[in-house]
Amino acid sequence: MYTNSMKRRLQEGQVPIGHMIWEFHTRGMARLADLAELDFVLIDMEHGGFSLDQVADLVAWFRATSVTPMVRVPEVQYNFIARSLDMGALGIMVPNVRTRDMAEAIVQAAKYAPVGSRGVGLGGPVSRYQTGDPRQLMDALNEATAILCQIESREGLENLEAIATVPGVDVLWVGQSDLSQSLGIPGQFDHPDFRSALDKVIACCQQHGLGAGIQPSDLAQCQEWLQIGFNVVSYSVDTAVYATALADARQSVAGLVAAG
Repeated sequence: MYTNSMKRRLQEGQVPIGHMIWEFHTRGMARLADLAELDFVLIDMEHGGFSLDQVADLVAWFRATSVTPMVRVPEVQYNFIARSLDMGALGIMVPNVRTRDMAEAIVQAAKYAPVGSRGVGLGGPVSRYQTGDPRQLMDALNEATAILCQIESREGLENLEAIATVPGVDVLWVGQSDLSQSLGIPGQFDHPDFRSALDKVIACCQQHGLGAGIQPSDLAQCQEWLQIGFNVVSYSVDTAVYATALADARQSVAGLVAAG
């Protein structure tokens, strides 16, 4: 009834590939991502400036494609989590999950009973304006909805096992910038302490059958992190991809001009 491409790819033993959107609220983003054959997108409300209306637009445009829309909410709050899902998102990413209690609160807000305690408002975008047996719809949405807990602190690392064993959590996702900052080595992704942290997250995910997610900024970083065991990848953010492509194109044009 509802398909989450990220979850499906993981279940098939494949690596789902996505992208983060934090700047471009445009109708064309969904079709462009679909043409690129992405599995999912993360619509960023933590660092992006999107309003709830803009998130609702993006989610609706993506739900018309094969690309699964998921939302990174600003924090663990019921109104952000449940409302994003009621707009039709099929996954929630939550930043800086530090404890089991936080992970349990996310599941409670994101899942319908008996798994959680999410309020029921079927018949709108959440169910693609379809009506039917409420129990069947809620069960289908519970199955399709993905929960991504970001590990971005020393405390989160210390509580990995507790977070990973919360029923309903699908992916532990390293937020590399915040995690390195918490470890006292901001941006030092080659530092032994940071690499040890990555190994710890990957081992925990493998032990508990969870996805290990991360967002590389370039292909070299992507290759490195795939090789050590990450199996869910969101490649870069919209502004970075556009800026790099534009700068490369401008340089190429300048070369043609110089060559006469």
